[in-house]
Amino acid sequence: MSELANCPRCNAIYVKGVRDICEACYRKEEDDYDLVYTYIRKKKNRTAGVEEVANHTGVSEKTIRKFVKEGRLRSGMFPNLDYPCDRCGTMINEGLICGSCANEIQADLGKVEQEEKRKDRVRESQNTYYTWGSK
Repeated sequence: MSELANCPRCNAIYVKGVRDICEACYRKEEDDYDLVYTYIRKKKNRTAGVEEVANHTGVSEKTIRKFVKEGRLRSGMFPNLDYPCDRCGTMINEGLICGSCANEIQADLGKVEQEEKRKDRVRESQNTYYTWGSK
């Protein structure tokens, strides 16, 4: 079911459905995407970074990074377009987190798994005694 919400960009009231922004801001975002894509599609601009693209198109760096993060602009085609890691802020080209954060999370998960195994071994080694006379 749809609900009324304020657009986070322009603060206009709109019916929140599929999108998180109002129709006017969505159209503006699509126009911005067309500008950015048209600019970087040219062979000489394919190696441009986010700052350079923002300067030449007038589209904010935040919006360009959003396009890259959403996969609308692929890092394979445009290798210098990057966005920050969700965990530490290091600039990355794909995924949500950088390699070092992924390794840290894996290590932490390994520690938690080892702790769970240790607790299971302790629980199994504890003896429970029953007597015949107790009911």
